[in-house]
Amino acid sequence: MASIDLKRDPRLHYRATTTPALVTVPPRPFLMIDGAGDPNTAPAYREAVETLYPLAYALRAAVKEATGDAYTVLPLEGLWWADDMSWFSVDAKDEWRWTLMIGLPAAVEHVDAADVLARAVAAKQPPAGDSVRMERYDEGEAAQVLHVGPFATEPATIERLHAFIEAEGLALRGLHHEIYLSDLRRTAPERLRTVIRQPVAPRSR
Repeated sequence: MASIDLKRDPRLHYRATTTPALVTVPPRPFLMIDGAGDPNTAPAYREAVETLYPLAYALRAAVKEATGDAYTVLPLEGLWWADDMSWFSVDAKDEWRWTLMIGLPAAVEHVDAADVLARAVAAKQPPAGDSVRMERYDEGEAAQVLHVGPFATEPATIERLHAFIEAEGLALRGLHHEIYLSDLRRTAPERLRTVIRQPVAPRSR
């Protein structure tokens, strides 16, 4: 049996530094749940987290049984936006929309993922089990940076990332993406590590 640490795979870009850099992120499958509202207070956010992890572990167990290989369950990730992006603000969290997700390895192709998920939802009864889906996400060209510290101080890091993108002659596209490398239950806010990623495109001339 092989134990695969997907976070160390350089192609998947779960490593970042505090210096912004350009990356090319390959398409791959994710477990996803959509929602809206303040992540600090919205029940839907907590329910999504409580649903994604047990289902991700159910898929891991099925892949291990089918192939003999185990892999690390990847960290929680989030795509963030607002219906009117001109009003997207840290002071208007109730208006945020989001997709929470956990990345999956290509090895899920060796199992009937839809059946595994259906059986896991029936057995575990997660609170958002009727909202989960498995979908391929193709991010492509992007810029990313590592933010160290509480979420409240992210705006300054995001500004640095956006300034880097502009200096590279690129434009923002797609959705603001965050990857939560730290265990929020066990990590002090000042030690949180979050990859902030923004898809990019050539700037129109």
